[in-house]
Amino acid sequence: MAAALFVASPSSAQSTLLDSVKRNPDEAKALCRQFKALNAKGESALSGQAIGQLARQRNLSTTDAEILATYVIGLHCPDVR
Repeated sequence: MAAALFVASPSSAQSTLLDSVKRNPDEAKALCRQFKALNAKGESALSGQAIGQLARQRNLSTTDAEILATYVIGLHCPDVR
């Protein structure tokens, strides 16, 4: 039983994380603007530095920040690199 709870927990956390931008397209657009600003400076939105900054801004682990950035870029701003 405890193992089942452990396995379900990360999935649930990721679902909540992605639901926040699913329910709020303005949040996704704001992230796209942030990522495009990084690109304009020649920086990748998925670089370690950019992911670290996103993690700090949103109080996320770097893994969750990378998942969030990848999701938002894939669905809302595919022109971001």
